[in-house]
Amino acid sequence: MNSIVISGGPGSGKTTLLDALKEEGFNCSDEISRQLIQEQVALKTDCLPWKDLAAFADLALERMILEFEKAALSNQFTFFDRGIPDIVAYLKVGQLEISDRQQRALETYSYHQYVFMAPPWESIYVNDAERWQTFEEASKLYEALAQTYLSAGYQIIQLPLCPVEKRVAFILEKLKQATPLQTLH
Repeated sequence: MNSIVISGGPGSGKTTLLDALKEEGFNCSDEISRQLIQEQVALKTDCLPWKDLAAFADLALERMILEFEKAALSNQFTFFDRGIPDIVAYLKVGQLEISDRQQRALETYSYHQYVFMAPPWESIYVNDAERWQTFEEASKLYEALAQTYLSAGYQIIQLPLCPVEKRVAFILEKLKQATPLQTLH
């Protein structure tokens, strides 16, 4: 499977890492949640994770499925800033029920066996318009994300706390070991 997830709690360097992978020429899918928050705020709706997490999760799922299907048409690796299991983890943390549709999506849309997890990293953590969680909340989300991916059968590879260039090299080396006969570009 050529769809590779980079997940982790908010503010752990995922977007910076995806930007660096884009600069290396890789296909990357930006974080759907951030895009949706910006759109929903502009539309002045309540479909926001801090107002109506269930509705927001449904909207995010639609977009994530579209991005997954788009990437499936390519023979190249595509890196995703979060995957469908992230939705399930966020709902669990919010103590909300996982719908049958969300569960089916979790089982239907399979990513690469390796999921790269960016651990909480307090020295780079900042709040912004789309990141409202405290560092402690972000750390709890990380734990829920890791557990959700493990429960779904993925192998977690924790990213080192190091400069982005080294994180890129780390990911590419792990993928070369996993897929030696396949080129990454």
